[in-house]
Amino acid sequence: MNLATILYKKGPKNKKVFLYFNQQEYTFEDAEKRSSSIANYLQANGIKPDDKVAIISGNRPEFIFSYFGILKVGGIVVPVNPLLTPFELSYILEHSDTKFVIYDDQLKPKLQHIKINSLAMGQISSLEYKPFIPLDRNDHDVAAILYTSGTTGRPKGAMLTHKNLLSNIKSVSKAIQCDEKDKFILVLPLFHSFGATVGMLTPINLNASIILLPRFTPESVLESISKQKGTVFLGVPSMFSLLSMVKEEEIAGFDLSSWRFCISGGAPLPTAVLEAFERKYGVMIYEGDGPTECSPVTSVNPIGGKRKIGSIGTPIPDVKMAIMDDNCNLLPPGSEGEIVVKGPNVFKGYYKDEQATKESFCGEYFRTGDIGKMDEEGYFYIIDRKKDMIIVNGMNVYPREIEELLYKIDGIKEAACIGKPHHLHGEIPVCYIVIEEGKKVDIKQINQELRKYLAPYKVPRSIEIVESLPKTSTGKISKVLLREKVLGKQS
Repeated sequence: MNLATILYKKGPKNKKVFLYFNQQEYTFEDAEKRSSSIANYLQANGIKPDDKVAIISGNRPEFIFSYFGILKVGGIVVPVNPLLTPFELSYILEHSDTKFVIYDDQLKPKLQHIKINSLAMGQISSLEYKPFIPLDRNDHDVAAILYTSGTTGRPKGAMLTHKNLLSNIKSVSKAIQCDEKDKFILVLPLFHSFGATVGMLTPINLNASIILLPRFTPESVLESISKQKGTVFLGVPSMFSLLSMVKEEEIAGFDLSSWRFCISGGAPLPTAVLEAFERKYGVMIYEGDGPTECSPVTSVNPIGGKRKIGSIGTPIPDVKMAIMDDNCNLLPPGSEGEIVVKGPNVFKGYYKDEQATKESFCGEYFRTGDIGKMDEEGYFYIIDRKKDMIIVNGMNVYPREIEELLYKIDGIKEAACIGKPHHLHGEIPVCYIVIEEGKKVDIKQINQELRKYLAPYKVPRSIEIVESLPKTSTGKISKVLLREKVLGKQS
């Protein structure tokens, strides 16, 4: 079944408000018509089933219309972070074999070097409308390719099928106990798997509504709850931290009576942040988790049920999770090992990377790269990341990507980057470099060079020159020892 069918079945003559954005309202019928206009335009411009079409944009209604327009014509959606540099954008568009780009008009200067047919979102409202029935798709046909950083520093394209996404939104719909009366406050980026699956696809599946915010501020979230009667807020830890800092007298000016609960994901939620938020608002946060490769949701604390603070909850319906050792042996409750997942939500593989796909599985189980444990009641806990990934505001940053750029700079002998805990962003990247004897480097110039190739959230907050970096017995730079040394605690 084509994923686009979830909107197509609800759209015709459905006058219910589906989407709130700034001062605008769109019904399900509006969304269905806009997506059909885009599908017709793409087809007229030669887009065929399995062709890749990129969406480069922040949160705006046209992102959603484009997403479904691409699916209708049988295309594969390639959502791209608009904060990426031209260098990073070019890699993803080339690697994914993108045939067409739909972009936010404000990004035009950044995309001038890209020689691919394109459509600016400002033109969508003027496209001719004709009904477009979604083309038939097999469950195992790819619906979207989401790029997630790999340990090599180069992004990998996770192929999610129509079945992967359909199964995950149905499982999430059951797990979070929402219905058509709910209004989801969506400020998470639509190009991110959490925002797309839980914030966009799930409400559509439920015939619920979306309050779409272009960017996060505590005031905009509170105002959307007060004015549009939002019920469910989806966020990452830094958002809850900022919300907990709002003064009581400011909160008193908002009617928050419709607010039911919150879901946190994307990064571990500090207990202190959860407690401060819940003291202030009296609204519970339920923590969940899941990697992009799992569409992405794998677990969440039971909504309205037993919640365990510090846990990522229990597996959602139709998803199985376990703990394995390095030899792919299942471990009993209480044991520490790698969290693995299997189910209809697990991706098809990495685009054009069979080796990475093979290495990411233990039999039928996908290896998340997270070290964790499961208790006797089936609740899972993340202890640490097996890989060296840094999570900034829920977005993945791999140190190797930064390090490879540092090693290209004349005078740098060694480089190592780690994540430093941050009260607002979860973590921030910090780097340590060793300079070649007799050479000099300028930290300001190094930062300027990195900004040419890295999105702002990936740029190190600090670069420190050190005499040496800690090594393992085999002479490799040890991130574990480096963290112990500079952060004063075990990684």
